[in-house]
Amino acid sequence: MTVTSPAEPGTTGAATADLRRSPLAARAAELAEHTARSGVLLAEEPFLAQVNLRAAPDVLDRLEAAVGIPVPRGVNEVRGTPERAVLGLGPDEWLIIAPDGAADGIVGGLVAAGAGSAVDVSANRTTVRLAGPRARDVLEQVCSLDLHPRAFAAGSCAQTLVGRTQAVLWQLTPEPGYRLLVRGSFAGYLADLLIDALPR
Repeated sequence: MTVTSPAEPGTTGAATADLRRSPLAARAAELAEHTARSGVLLAEEPFLAQVNLRAAPDVLDRLEAAVGIPVPRGVNEVRGTPERAVLGLGPDEWLIIAPDGAADGIVGGLVAAGAGSAVDVSANRTTVRLAGPRARDVLEQVCSLDLHPRAFAAGSCAQTLVGRTQAVLWQLTPEPGYRLLVRGSFAGYLADLLIDALPR
């Protein structure tokens, strides 16, 4: 048996990181097999930093300065890159996406700027990636949104039902490529749903 020392309080050390298990970690090989068979990428992107922000529209300039990313003025719009982005979830609600470990710095910057109420929700959701020429066909079987490019294109997001679970849907690329942010407890259900919808 190997015993590792705990990380120092207030830090995320290697020992702590090794203990983390994403909701779909045990199914990575299975998802890879379905990807190879169907030609549609289906994979988990674990541990993205996610910060939920509620703020009045009149502090958007401060918000942008604090996070260093343009903030969408419209609901269901995304600004930024796949690595660092701000998703407009409502008239006064945004979701900030960043690399693993960035949430504390983002929350601290927003609090210091007085830019609203910021909460680290990284542990609340995992992310499922769905991509490829037939990815839209798969998603249309389990989601009632109009996903045609004229209505939902790269740079769009929405809070919606996928099957019977709530998810944040974000179209990353015109390919199309999507991210589905879902509560960890529903990740297995969502994976099964998407697997059943894959082309045979």
